[in-house]
Amino acid sequence: MELYLPIAEVSVNGPLLLSIGLVVGLLSGMFGVGGGFLITPLLFFIGIPPAVAVATSANQIVASSFSAILAHIRRRTVDFPMGIALMVGGLAGSTVGVYIFNLLRQLGQVDLLVNLFYVVFLGLIGALMFVESLNAIRKARVKGPQPKRRKGGRDWVHAMPVRFRFRASGLYISVFPPLLVGFFVGVLSAIMGVGGGFVVVPAMIYILGMPTKVVVGTSLFQIIFVSAYTTMMHAYTSHTVDTVLAVLLLVGGVIGAQIGTRIGLLLKAEQLRILLALLVLAVCLKLGLDLVLHPSELFSISAPRRL
Repeated sequence: MELYLPIAEVSVNGPLLLSIGLVVGLLSGMFGVGGGFLITPLLFFIGIPPAVAVATSANQIVASSFSAILAHIRRRTVDFPMGIALMVGGLAGSTVGVYIFNLLRQLGQVDLLVNLFYVVFLGLIGALMFVESLNAIRKARVKGPQPKRRKGGRDWVHAMPVRFRFRASGLYISVFPPLLVGFFVGVLSAIMGVGGGFVVVPAMIYILGMPTKVVVGTSLFQIIFVSAYTTMMHAYTSHTVDTVLAVLLLVGGVIGAQIGTRIGLLLKAEQLRILLALLVLAVCLKLGLDLVLHPSELFSISAPRRL
């Protein structure tokens, strides 16, 4: 069933869009990511203009994340004070990111920028997560006492001023590291159309030192607010949010998030991280190949937008 998207100005298969939303919802529930790192490239692949894909995918991220976080709230695996700190930084970063996005859109460079951001950040983070997860699985298989993990890599986090106690995470650290992590994620959310979970989840584990059991729910909490704000900013400043596309992705995402939350509870933390790393690397490889391979059509002609 073909549907016409008025803002994107293309026709797409309706069931295909529902399936994309379902798959991304599964990821949201399993890994605590908004799924934008996957849904935005998938929209690229089926012919949605990058500017519309980035702005519209944030709608689906909000819905799937909200659906998934309800289960985590019931299980008390959300650190709300930490989530608020990440959210405040994220809102500031999103404002800066939307400004950069619109500036590059006016210069005609936003398509290249978005693809380069995906290749660089997905490749770097996916590789780091994959190596760390393999090491964690290897250590878990070794019998006998394990050496205690040194905290030297996070000394700068504990040395910073204005410290708060985050009871759900068992941390007493400065509020500045969560604010900085949130700011960086907010910039990526606006430019790449992502919730930022693929960045904030590793940052919460390896930089802030949060336990894995509260990372997923806390990540979803900040993703909801940052993605919603990013969507409103894009709709107001660039008018690139396609409502028809958003509704189809929302329906699939809400259903998939509930299923993904149940699947995630059946897997160990190391298994979840390595699966996420493999998925991130696969998307990075596809985007990287599209940038360097010779296109099937060197030129395309599109009709001018009617006013």
